[in-house]
Order: sequence, then C-alpha cells, then structure tokens
Amino acid sequence: MKDIKIVVCGCGQRGRTLTEHVLTRIKGIEIAGLCDTGFIERAEGVKNTIKKEFNIDTKVYSDYKLMFDEVKPDAVFVATGWEYHVEVATYAMRKGIAVAMEVGGAYSVDDCYELINTYEETKTPFMFMENCCYNRDELLATSVARKGLLGEIVYCHGAYGHDLRDEVSYGKINGHYRFNNYLNRNCDNYPTHDLGPIAKLLNINRGNRMVSLTSMASKAAGLRDYINEKEDLAVLKGVEFKQGDIVRTLIKCENGELISLTLDTTLPRFYSREFTVRGTKGMYMQDNDMMLIEGEYNENVSQLDFFKQNHNSAKKYEKYLPEFWKNVPQEILDAGHGGMDYFLFVAFFDALRNGTEMPIDVYDAASWMCITYLTEISIKNGGALVEIPDFTNGAYKTRKPKDVVEF
Repeated sequence: MKDIKIVVCGCGQRGRTLTEHVLTRIKGIEIAGLCDTGFIERAEGVKNTIKKEFNIDTKVYSDYKLMFDEVKPDAVFVATGWEYHVEVATYAMRKGIAVAMEVGGAYSVDDCYELINTYEETKTPFMFMENCCYNRDELLATSVARKGLLGEIVYCHGAYGHDLRDEVSYGKINGHYRFNNYLNRNCDNYPTHDLGPIAKLLNINRGNRMVSLTSMASKAAGLRDYINEKEDLAVLKGVEFKQGDIVRTLIKCENGELISLTLDTTLPRFYSREFTVRGTKGMYMQDNDMMLIEGEYNENVSQLDFFKQNHNSAKKYEKYLPEFWKNVPQEILDAGHGGMDYFLFVAFFDALRNGTEMPIDVYDAASWMCITYLTEISIKNGGALVEIPDFTNGAYKTRKPKDVVEF
C-alpha cells in the first residue's frame, strides 16, 4: 500500500514538535508539505530540521489552500492557532482531505455545527487529536472501570493545571495565539485534555450525553503580577487580562454522573490534570497514581499514612493496560508527552488506512470544544446554568460505545 501523504498546517510549537518527533517516526507516511501563514520562517525551520536529521525533503508554503492544490495530500494535520482550526478543517474536508485536528476550545456553537455539517455532507475522515485519551493513566483507569472494578461511575474530575504565565505573557512578542485569548476572553479556554478521557469513560455521545453546565471564574491577578516583575514586559504593565486565574465548571450528564473541570494556568503551580474517577466500589486518582478498590485496602489509618501506603497503588492493576502500553520502547516514550502523541497518530493513520471509524470523531470534537464557549456565557452571567447541545441530533441514544482502544 502506498504511503499516506500528509501536510502540516501550523508550524508553531505543537506543529513543529509533532512533525519533528512523532510524524518522522511513523512508517508508511510521507510528510509532503509544511505551512504557516503568519510565520513562514517557522515552517522553514521544521523543513531544515527534518532534512538534516531524517533526510526528509518537503515543500514549504504560506498559503494552505495553495498547498492543498499543489501537493494534493491524503491528510492534513491542523495545528494552527485555535481560532483557525475550524476554517482549515472544514476547507480540507470539502477538498476530500482527511483531517487530524489539534485540540482547542470553540469560539461559538456555530463553529461546532459547521464542523458537524461539513463532515456529514462530505463524509471526509476527521479525528480530533486529543492526546490525553491515549495516556497511560487515563487508559488504565478506563480499563479498570470497564472491568467493573470501580462499580457504577458517579463522578469524574479533571483539570488543566499548567503554569503558562511565561508563555502567555511573552505571547505578543513571540506571536503565540494564547495571548489574545487570555486578554479578551474569560472561560475554560482549554478543556479537552481533562474532559476528553472523562467523556470517553462516561460514553458521552454513545448512550450518554452532557446536558448542562455552570461555570465561575476568579479574578485575574496572576498575569498582572507576573508582568509587573519583568522589565522586558514593561509595555504590558497596566494591561487588564479578562481571563480569570481559576475557572471551575460543573457538568451534569443525562445518565446522572457529575463532571468537574478546573482551568488553572496563571498562578504558580506544578503540572497536573488531576484525573479522578469515583465509583461505588472504588476510585482512581492520577496525582499519586492511586487505585483503591473496596476491600483491598485499610481505611482505618491516618490520612497521611493512608496516602503513603497507597501511593502508586495503581501499579497492581497494570495487567489491565492496553497491550501497546506494556514494554513501550524508550524512543516512543521520548517521541512526545511520554508516548501518548505517538499512539494518537498511529491510531489516526490506522483508521485512515483501514477505512474504519475514527476513535475520536467529529461529534466528540464538537461536544468537547463547545465547553469553552458555553463556560464563557455562564461566567458572563454569574454562573448561570447553560444547556449543552446534542450534536448527534438524538443519535447518541443508539450509537454503540467505542473506546479509543480495545480493552
């Protein structure tokens, strides 16, 4: 079978990293074009790196439409700034080019419906590239839940906890798309790392759906204080960012589960997604890799001793991991985000090559992305309850559950 010809649209940090460290490691594909409409030197930099390190020669463009016309790719990886994801993805689908679209929040519900409508009209393959759905911890917890060891799932929590003050503050200088989002919006601007694995575990869009949400934000002080201490950011002193430092969101599901999400990116902190699953017979907590199954632990100890005794207790359940997470070669672990980027792209290319259903489809993309816009509405209205659309138009009631891997 001939190689799959893929182009990359957007060569900033994400596009560059995944091209240089992941796409170059996957067999059976050809990196046929690189495009960056705002900073063509970024595309040139990626071209030079993959030529030097992997002897891959590719073309560079500043116009993605011209790239599509000249290269005639089989697929495109969309890694532009968030605000251009839908534009590029829908244009590609209409050209019959399969889409692997990077994550990010929506700017309107209409954007989400445009993705849905374009896919339904064209049936061009589309996958939402949420890498955390392929991470070891999230897949282990999902597998254990599927085996029934956690009982009936009642509550899930996730977060995007990541100190981005440096990245955002220098974004105006470095041309980073996050800057304008933090300047002008107040919402959960990056919900899918935490929500995606939870939505898959709860069978959202496949027998279950998210019904409504409420969201509130703290004041915005973190970026202000950070900028005030940086002499080279003097031009930004006095600028008022709208994005609250902490955003908390509660989502109610049709089958009764509750989801909580936290955005925490502009105060000092360590990185964490806080992935937590609670069921009637047990729980999983990512921050200390703790898996607790009822009857298999002693709860009659102090809290400190309890956490010490059960730290890394999930290791006892590693037999439930998907096979590809067992004995992973170091070069895969080094390929990006501890291996999950590699497994994500392998899944995309396998589905595309075999003509099978994408593991994370356009309905997942729309329902996860819309959370950004809906939290913006809820926050603006004092935490008001906001309904979440059913992007499947009722089909979720009969769609069969589908995990990203076979458990």
